[in-house]
Order: sequence, then C-alpha cells, then structure tokens
Amino acid sequence: MGIRSIHPISSRWLKSWVGRRHRPKRFNTPSRSTRPSARKPILLHKELPGHVGNRLQAALYREVLYLIQQGVLSVADADDLVSYGPGLRWGVMGPSLQWHLGGGVGGIKHFMQHLMGSMAAGFKDLGNPNVTPELKKAITEGVLQEAGDHSVQQLAEKENALLVGLIRLRAQGNGL
Repeated sequence: MGIRSIHPISSRWLKSWVGRRHRPKRFNTPSRSTRPSARKPILLHKELPGHVGNRLQAALYREVLYLIQQGVLSVADADDLVSYGPGLRWGVMGPSLQWHLGGGVGGIKHFMQHLMGSMAAGFKDLGNPNVTPELKKAITEGVLQEAGDHSVQQLAEKENALLVGLIRLRAQGNGL
C-alpha cells in the first residue's frame, strides 16, 4: 500500500480555483475532490520526513541561495534563470523526461551511459549555503527590488493567471 498525500505546492489563491483545500492524509484511491486538473495525486512508495514536493523545491533553492551568497548571481538573475530555463520546461514535463530529451535520439539510455557520469561528478560541487543574517537580508532586498511596486496579492494574481493558462494547455496535451 502506497501513501498518497494531497499537498498543493500552488499559491493559496489558486486553491480556490482548483477546489477546496486538503490536509495531507493517507488513502488508497484518490477521491473525486482530489482529481482537479491542477493537482495530480502522487503515490509515495515509502515515508520520509517532510513533503516530497517541498523537499525538491528546497534542494533547488539551497543551490540558488548558495549561488547568490557566492556572488555568482543576483536574486533577480537567479529567478530569471530558473523561470526562463528549467522552470519553463518543468511546467511541461518533469526533469527525468527532460533528460530523456537531452539524451537525443538515444533518449534516457544514451543520457545515462554517456552524460550522467559528468553530471554526477558535478554533484560534489553543489553548494551548501551558510544562511546568515546577511544572506537573508540580501535575498529580502533582492526580492523586494524585483517585485517593485507590485504587492504580494498582485504578484499572486499574475502567477495564478499564468498557472491557470498552463494548466489548461497541459490538459490539451494529455498531461505531458
């Protein structure tokens, strides 16, 4: 028996569009209320601390924080890099399918045989930021500069409009 956890990563404003809010719970089959197009129940094969989606977000954000702390990127550049780079693609298909495409004609097999070694070798170079008051201040100032005169509510509404459009496009593409 697997574990299904309903825990939307989407903004709280989008929840009203996709359906009522759910608390994480265990169940064997998703109910109708957990099947809106904006949510997809995921079967966890074992339990671990934290929500899996949050863990993935935290892993990426850890590297973003590290790159900002090291002076490699500004906050705005890091946001643009993620949202116009892998984030754009991840809105269409997940990272494993993306690496399948990255393997060219040979797909994921070619990727694993010929490209994964160099990628895995680089894992040791991924950062572990020291979350200092200075880093928190730099992130806060960068985000506020990036947001400009837009309130959190305005940014969330803009995000919602784009997410709803993406959800509708994904529904047309049969979920790919």
